[in-house]
Amino acid sequence: MVYIATFYSHFGAIRFNKQCAQQGVEVRLMPVPRALSSSCGTCARFVSCSPYPLGDWGDEVEQVVIDTGSGYQSVYRAENG
Repeated sequence: MVYIATFYSHFGAIRFNKQCAQQGVEVRLMPVPRALSSSCGTCARFVSCSPYPLGDWGDEVEQVVIDTGSGYQSVYRAENG
């Protein structure tokens, strides 16, 4: 499945990208699609059999959605968002 994660800060997106690379998960950083709002404007797009490639989202992830091709389905949203 194709997932998109949005972040509270650009630093969080960069750190997520680096941590995924260390785990062998390919991530593409890109601007957040208009249909999704984001605090920092940068999102991570990744393909995985699990929406949790690192096991835990931590404090930087704002939300995670599945890109269905015709829209987005919410998988995770931070409670403090």
